[in-house]
Amino acid sequence: MRRIFRILTRFFGVVLIIAIAIGIWKREEIKRLLAVNSLFSEEKIISNFSGMNKAFLSADVPRGDGPVAELPKGDAMTLSSEVEQWITDRTITSLVVLKDGALVHESYYQDTSADDLRISWSVAKSYLSALFGVLLEEGAITSIDDPVTKYAPSLKGGAYDGASIRNVLNMASGVTFDEDYLDQSSDINKMGRVLALGGSMDGFAADLNETFADPGTDWQYVSIDTHVISMVIRGATSEQIAPLLSEKIIKPMGLEATPYYLTDGNGIAFVLGGLNLPTRDYARMGQMYLQNGAYNGQQIVPADWVAASTIPSAPTSEGEYGYGYQWWMPKDGRIGEFLARGVYGQYIYINRPLGVVIASNAADRAFRTKGVSDYNVEIFRKIAEGLQ
Repeated sequence: MRRIFRILTRFFGVVLIIAIAIGIWKREEIKRLLAVNSLFSEEKIISNFSGMNKAFLSADVPRGDGPVAELPKGDAMTLSSEVEQWITDRTITSLVVLKDGALVHESYYQDTSADDLRISWSVAKSYLSALFGVLLEEGAITSIDDPVTKYAPSLKGGAYDGASIRNVLNMASGVTFDEDYLDQSSDINKMGRVLALGGSMDGFAADLNETFADPGTDWQYVSIDTHVISMVIRGATSEQIAPLLSEKIIKPMGLEATPYYLTDGNGIAFVLGGLNLPTRDYARMGQMYLQNGAYNGQQIVPADWVAASTIPSAPTSEGEYGYGYQWWMPKDGRIGEFLARGVYGQYIYINRPLGVVIASNAADRAFRTKGVSDYNVEIFRKIAEGLQ
């Protein structure tokens, strides 16, 4: 009996030593996995959203050495009681409002500040669209009707084989992908664990093999579509997204802070939601799009691409939000009104007829509640209309 006990003691001792060794070897991956599991918890979500590079791999997007593009001061806007209540109800962390290019309101909440680089989530998709438009005009990509496999051959034989770039820009790839953030077994959360554990996003996309519709026939919001666009860009240019975005978009804009992307274990940018910037710099992006791609004294994004991206072209159903090339349009389709939006309440709202840009960040854990997105747009409209 004693002999068996000694054997078992030695066995479990060896197992413990191995477990400790693995824990030390993989401590960074374990740390990131734990961060994913608590990323949206009530007590951590606000601070997490201002410090994503503390828990995840990241890569800077250099802003360059140029001067910061001025945001001139305009007549200060007074917040209505309804907007103040909205700020409380939706756990808004920052609100920046521009009217005719001038800063008319700026405020920060929940112990955040103007210097915080806030996670964009799906607002990042609209930045990648801007980069794509520049590269298309420069001829790096021949046509948006090219198949994605022309530039990303690793996708051949998988779910994306047969989809065109246009289909994927429109979120009409027909690829099956569960976007439920509240289901730990969903594809979006599996993808988050791939990111946390230093896995390959390209491999994750290539491994998808199910479709629910033929490409271009049906619309369904599929975040991995945006990663496929990045695979197309990288295949066409043989360059990484962070330096490309820096050269083509960020440096010309004259941002005040150096943005960063979250990355996978291969240094590939998490383009579908991993870009981090201060809220004022989100507002600068909105102002550039309000001005048809021109900003800081130059045409940065082709005006034709801005126009094509921000009108509904995807096969969405009647009564839904419109969708262009990684940009959203309100349900009632007002001309010149469009937005970038991300989960948990991240927005860049552009109202071209009224000359208004609104950038807001939030940590709204009830963002999926029915009617919340509609009400956010209603608030933005009321702010814009109140500035007339």
